[in-house]
Amino acid sequence: MGRIVRVKLEDLPPISEERLREIEAIPDEEIDFSDIPELTEEDFARGVWHTGHGKQQVTVRLDRDVLAFFKKGGRGYQTRINAVLRAFMEAQRKTSAE
Repeated sequence: MGRIVRVKLEDLPPISEERLREIEAIPDEEIDFSDIPELTEEDFARGVWHTGHGKQQVTVRLDRDVLAFFKKGGRGYQTRINAVLRAFMEAQRKTSAE
Protein backbone atom coordinates (compact mmCIF):
# COMPACT_ATOMS: atom_id res chain seq x y z
CA MET A 1 0.00 0.00 0.00
CA GLY A 2 1.32 3.47 -0.88
CA ARG A 3 1.94 6.30 1.50
CA ILE A 4 -0.64 8.99 2.12
CA VAL A 5 0.29 12.43 0.82
CA ARG A 6 -1.65 15.45 2.06
CA VAL A 7 -2.04 18.28 -0.40
CA LYS A 8 -3.65 21.65 0.21
CA LEU A 9 -6.06 22.89 -2.41
CA GLU A 10 -4.12 26.13 -2.85
CA ASP A 11 -0.96 24.12 -3.69
CA LEU A 12 -2.59 22.40 -6.67
CA PRO A 13 -2.25 23.91 -10.14
CA PRO A 14 -5.38 25.73 -11.31
CA ILE A 15 -7.81 23.94 -13.62
CA SER A 16 -8.70 25.86 -16.75
CA GLU A 17 -12.33 26.68 -17.44
CA GLU A 18 -12.13 24.55 -20.60
CA ARG A 19 -10.81 21.49 -18.70
CA LEU A 20 -13.45 21.98 -16.00
CA ARG A 21 -16.19 21.93 -18.67
CA GLU A 22 -14.69 18.74 -20.14
CA ILE A 23 -14.71 17.05 -16.73
CA GLU A 24 -18.28 18.16 -15.99
CA ALA A 25 -19.41 16.75 -19.36
CA ILE A 26 -18.33 13.19 -18.46
CA PRO A 27 -21.46 11.13 -17.68
CA ASP A 28 -21.46 9.54 -14.22
CA GLU A 29 -21.63 6.03 -15.69
CA GLU A 30 -18.31 6.61 -17.51
CA ILE A 31 -16.38 7.54 -14.34
CA ASP A 32 -14.08 4.73 -13.17
CA PHE A 33 -14.57 4.18 -9.43
CA SER A 34 -12.79 0.79 -9.40
CA ASP A 35 -9.97 2.03 -7.17
CA ILE A 36 -12.36 3.56 -4.63
CA PRO A 37 -14.16 1.17 -2.26
CA GLU A 38 -17.87 1.78 -1.99
CA LEU A 39 -18.87 3.23 1.38
CA THR A 40 -21.44 1.31 3.39
CA GLU A 41 -23.92 2.44 6.02
CA GLU A 42 -21.53 0.95 8.62
CA ASP A 43 -18.73 3.16 7.32
CA PHE A 44 -20.89 6.24 7.77
CA ALA A 45 -22.02 5.07 11.21
CA ARG A 46 -18.37 4.89 12.34
CA GLY A 47 -17.64 8.37 10.99
CA VAL A 48 -16.69 11.16 13.36
CA TRP A 49 -17.24 14.83 12.63
CA HIS A 50 -14.18 16.92 13.40
CA THR A 51 -14.82 20.63 13.68
CA GLY A 52 -11.13 21.39 14.18
CA HIS A 53 -9.95 24.26 16.29
CA GLY A 54 -11.56 26.86 14.12
CA LYS A 55 -9.67 29.92 13.08
CA GLN A 56 -10.26 33.54 13.92
CA GLN A 57 -8.67 36.37 12.01
CA VAL A 58 -6.77 38.79 14.23
CA THR A 59 -4.31 41.60 13.84
CA VAL A 60 -1.08 41.16 15.74
CA ARG A 61 2.06 43.28 15.70
CA LEU A 62 5.28 41.32 15.42
CA ASP A 63 8.88 42.49 15.43
CA ARG A 64 10.17 42.78 11.87
CA ASP A 65 12.93 40.25 12.40
CA VAL A 66 10.50 37.72 13.90
CA LEU A 67 8.15 38.04 10.93
CA ALA A 68 11.07 37.87 8.46
CA PHE A 69 12.28 34.67 10.15
CA PHE A 70 8.94 32.93 9.68
CA LYS A 71 8.42 34.28 6.15
CA LYS A 72 11.87 33.01 5.14
CA GLY A 73 10.44 29.49 5.48
CA GLY A 74 8.11 30.19 2.55
CA ARG A 75 4.39 29.61 2.27
CA GLY A 76 2.59 28.67 5.45
CA TYR A 77 4.40 31.10 7.71
CA GLN A 78 1.17 32.01 9.51
CA THR A 79 0.54 28.31 10.19
CA ARG A 80 4.06 27.98 11.59
CA ILE A 81 3.53 31.00 13.84
CA ASN A 82 0.29 29.40 15.05
CA ALA A 83 2.12 26.12 15.73
CA VAL A 84 4.72 27.92 17.87
CA LEU A 85 1.99 29.71 19.83
CA ARG A 86 0.10 26.41 20.28
CA ALA A 87 3.26 24.68 21.59
CA PHE A 88 3.79 27.51 24.07
CA MET A 89 0.14 27.35 25.16
CA GLU A 90 0.29 23.58 25.70
CA ALA A 91 3.56 23.88 27.63
CA GLN A 92 1.95 26.49 29.89
CA ARG A 93 -1.04 24.22 30.47
CA LYS A 94 1.26 21.36 31.51
CA THR A 95 3.17 23.66 33.87
CA SER A 96 0.00 25.00 35.49
CA ALA A 97 -1.49 21.49 35.84
CA GLU A 98 1.47 20.23 37.88
